[in-house]
Amino acid sequence: MNPDAALKALAEPHRRAILTLVAGEARPVGDIAGHLDITPQATSRHLKVLREAGLVDERREGTRHLFAVNPDGFAAVQEFLAGFWAEHLGRLGTVLAEGPAAEREQRRD
Repeated sequence: MNPDAALKALAEPHRRAILTLVAGEARPVGDIAGHLDITPQATSRHLKVLREAGLVDERREGTRHLFAVNPDGFAAVQEFLAGFWAEHLGRLGTVLAEGPAAEREQRRD
């Protein structure tokens, strides 16, 4: 899975709010929209982005479409962040191990 689509989806505040709402239980669009300050149509568009990014799953129950968090969809984001932090924390560890003189020298470069 591509972390770019997930990170882009997570950048929007309404989508993060939707994820919080559907994290505990599957909910229909109308219920989700009722908790937000946007229309059901806008909620549907946000859910589409979240679904395409792999962050939510959609299932049908009769005529209702229920949405729930897809925990597996966050794997790509977790891997990206783990690699990002490992690299940058590794650099910080090197600087700290080398001491203040190495840090000053590194700033001059």
